Amino acid sequence: MQNPAPETRPLYRERLSPSLWLLASAAVVAPMVSLTFVPVGAVFALVLGIAAAALLLLSLIALSPVVQVVGTDLRAGRAHIDARWLGDVSALTGEEARHARGPGLPARGWHLIRGGIDGVVVVANTDPDDPVESWTISTRTPDRLAASITQARQAARQTR
Repeated sequence: MQNPAPETRPLYRERLSPSLWLLASAAVVAPMVSLTFVPVGAVFALVLGIAAAALLLLSLIALSPVVQVVGTDLRAGRAHIDARWLGDVSALTGEEARHARGPGLPARGWHLIRGGIDGVVVVANTDPDDPVESWTISTRTPDRLAASITQARQAARQTR
């Protein structure tokens, strides 16, 4: 297979997978399901418990949203926006990120927030026809995502 064109290669890609604590908590499903089906048969209960835990863990990971910047598009989960409509980008960590996810969260903003992920990127939306004022996106690497959005925004303005 040939290498994809540079416009289709992601500048940034991150799957917002669950934290290890959530995955460990989900793995508790195995003994719970097994104990439920022990009266039917011990081996059957063990196999069913392991299968239920594996299915739950795989679905938690597979259904995690993806944040990516491809060409001049920012995609966060199922939502996407052309970078030409993006304004100022703020990469936040620590107390600033906690404030942005909590009391500083705009009511008219679009949010993709995941627990267990400390960093946040807040991007202003300059589209006059869009009621959303800003995008707030959880990320493990806010500086890299902010740099990718800035790069995509510059590329979108050059192609106008």
